[in-house]
Amino acid sequence: MIYTVGEVAKQLDVAASTLRYYDKEGLLPFLERSGGGMRVFKDEDLSWLKIIECLKKTGMPIKEIKHFMDCCTEGDSTIDERLSIMELQRDAVIKQMTEMQEMLDMLNYKSWYYETAKKAGTCAIHDKIPIENVPEKYHKYLQNK
Repeated sequence: MIYTVGEVAKQLDVAASTLRYYDKEGLLPFLERSGGGMRVFKDEDLSWLKIIECLKKTGMPIKEIKHFMDCCTEGDSTIDERLSIMELQRDAVIKQMTEMQEMLDMLNYKSWYYETAKKAGTCAIHDKIPIENVPEKYHKYLQNK
């Protein structure tokens, strides 16, 4: 099946201008054009676009995505390099997830802190609250009120 920029943008939940930008930056070497010069996408193009979007969402710069796409078009001689790129990006995402979990933990603690303060009518409650009344998962934050 053949799709327009607008149809693909809607399917991927991105702006049509994003797809045009990807094309301009050379990320879509597979992209064909109609006789009138309009970009046309095929079903197999969508899987490439999903990879590009995934890499972009993980924080990979466009320049590195382009390098990955270039490696893909070079063929099997770049399998090792593509694997390395994926492993490095996966490791970066795992690190980001760990950092995000730490931030979420802190936000959960501060929410508990202010919920407790709201019930007491004062943040001073935390100066008097016995440690056994503090959920154990928040003990590491006690010095950071």
